[in-house]
Amino acid sequence: MKNLQLFENGVPALLPQMVIFNKEKLSQKLSELEEYNNLTSIKKEVIKLKEIVTNPKNDKNGYLNIETNGGDTIKVRKDIFLKELNQIIETITLDRAKYYIKRLRKGIEKVKTNKINDINLLRWKEYDEIITDSLWILDKRDTVGAHLGWYWGNFVPQIPRQMMLRYTKRGDWVLDPFLGSGTTLIECKRLGRNGVGIELNSQVAQKAEALVNEEKNEFDVITKIIIGDSRKINIRSILNNLGITQFQLVIMHPPYHDIIKFSDDEHDLSNAKTITHFLSMFGEVVDNISPFLEKRRYLSLVIGDKYSKGEWIPLGFYCMEEVLKRDFTLKCIIVKNFEETRGKRNQKELWRYRALVGGFYVFKHEYIMLFQKS
Repeated sequence: MKNLQLFENGVPALLPQMVIFNKEKLSQKLSELEEYNNLTSIKKEVIKLKEIVTNPKNDKNGYLNIETNGGDTIKVRKDIFLKELNQIIETITLDRAKYYIKRLRKGIEKVKTNKINDINLLRWKEYDEIITDSLWILDKRDTVGAHLGWYWGNFVPQIPRQMMLRYTKRGDWVLDPFLGSGTTLIECKRLGRNGVGIELNSQVAQKAEALVNEEKNEFDVITKIIIGDSRKINIRSILNNLGITQFQLVIMHPPYHDIIKFSDDEHDLSNAKTITHFLSMFGEVVDNISPFLEKRRYLSLVIGDKYSKGEWIPLGFYCMEEVLKRDFTLKCIIVKNFEETRGKRNQKELWRYRALVGGFYVFKHEYIMLFQKS
C-alpha cells in the first residue's frame, strides 16, 4: 500500500496525502445523495464536497476531522477520493452517479478483505504499490532501512515485500529457508509480519542478524534466524519453540546451482556436483518445509536459469517441476528483470562482446514462481 512506503524506480517517493473525515457525517452525506433524483443537484453537492477536500477552510459542516476528535474518523487517499468525486461529476446518467456514490459510501463504511491479506477490496484503488502484472521492471533495489546489497546472490527487497502484501496478513508467519543476507526478515519487520530464516553459513547468518536487528520493530513482531540445513532441520521443533503450528507464506531463493559458490559446505546446494544432484537437494528442502505451510497458502520461488558449456540450462523450470511433484499448484510465473549483478558490475560492454562472439544472450531476467499448497 502506498501509505506504507512508496518506491519509484527503486528509490523512495513522496507518500500520498491523506484526508481524515468524520466518518459518520461523510457517510450520512453520501446516503442523502443516493436519495436524490436530480443529476444536476447531485453534481452541485459533490462539487461542494470536492471544494472542501481541496480547501478545508470551506468546511462549514464538520466533514473534515483533522484533529481526529468528535467521533469516528476515516483516513482516505486524497488523490483517489478526488478521482471518485470527479467520476460522479462527469457521469451523464442519474443511475450511474448513484452507483458511484453507493460504491464510495461502502468504501467509507465497511472493510472487505479475504483470508490471505489485508487488502480492503472496497478501496482497492488505493493499493497501487502492489504489482498485479506478470512482468516486473525494477530499476534499482530498495535500500531503505537496514537493507544493504553486500551479499552475493541476494535478491531485491521488493520481491518479499510484494509477496507479503499480496499473500499475508499483519501478524502472519513467513519462512525463508535460504535466508542469506536477511532481506526477507527485514521486510517482515517493516510490514508487521513474523519471520523465521534458516541459513546454512554461520558467518552469513551472523551478519544477517546484525542487519535485521538494525531495522525498527514498529509492529513488535518476532524475527528468528536459525543456523542449519533446510533439508534436514527440525521445522516442527522450531514451530513448537515459537508457540505456533504453521507458516502462512514460504519464500525460497535458493542458489542457482553453481553460478555462485556460497561456501565449501557439502550440504550447500551451490556445491551440488550435477544438476540432478542439485534438484534432488532442492526437493529435499521442499519436502522438509511443505508439511508446515498452511493449506491453501503460498510458496514463492525466486530462481533463474544458467549457461553451462554453451548450453542454456532451464534451471528455473526444473525447480518448478520439483515443486509440482509435491502437493502444490502453479498459480503464476513472474518474469523480473535485473539490470546489474555483482558478478557483471561495470562489465556490460564485455558481456555484450562475449554474447556476440558466443552466439548467446546475456541473462537479464529471473523468475518468481508462485505455488499454492493444495
